[in-house]
Amino acid sequence: MASDKRTREAQYQESLELSERQGLAKLGLMTSHTWQIDPRRLGFVLARYKFVSKMFSGLGSVLEVGCADAMGTRIVQQEVGAVTAIDFDPVFVADVRDRMDSEWTFECFEHDMLDGPVSDGFDGAYSLDVIEHIPVEQETRFVSNMVASLNEHGILILGTPSLESQRHASPASKAGHVNCKTDATLKNLLNPYFRHVFIFSMNDEVVHTGFYAMAHYLFALCCTRR
Repeated sequence: MASDKRTREAQYQESLELSERQGLAKLGLMTSHTWQIDPRRLGFVLARYKFVSKMFSGLGSVLEVGCADAMGTRIVQQEVGAVTAIDFDPVFVADVRDRMDSEWTFECFEHDMLDGPVSDGFDGAYSLDVIEHIPVEQETRFVSNMVASLNEHGILILGTPSLESQRHASPASKAGHVNCKTDATLKNLLNPYFRHVFIFSMNDEVVHTGFYAMAHYLFALCCTRR
């Protein structure tokens, strides 16, 4: 049913009518908190998902490990066949399911990657802002189980704040960061599993190939399993 209200420019009428049919979209549990205390950071976080979406463009099935409230997951959905999202925290999984949009559905369930792989059939798997929360003595189990969730041609992306960035991070940002990486330690972690590990720098929302020690964030793009 068309709205009785009219926007002054006709191209915006669709926005009004969609809001009246479906209501306004709700931010997730973590994203809402970020929007209230540090809205600029939200742009940086979503840019990380855009990088993943472009690297994985055209893949059939993708696994997200540590989805939290999954607000960025939809960006990856735009480029791949299907996304399965997992998180070890039932509070976040419940939040994702409660807000699931019928036009953007994906499988989401509770799973701790330290307990084992999800399957062995995904074309790609990614994990953003998780590895730095995994104790060093458990990191190989975490990575091994992610790799075991891939098919033989599967691609892996890990994203993490750099070790060098932590001197500038806020107390809230650093909370739980027990295992931040340099470019070298991130690559060394992944080399046993893949023949090719490409490291990218990221500052704010810009991904580049600049000097790693000046990067706030690091991506590892891994392909050709050993």
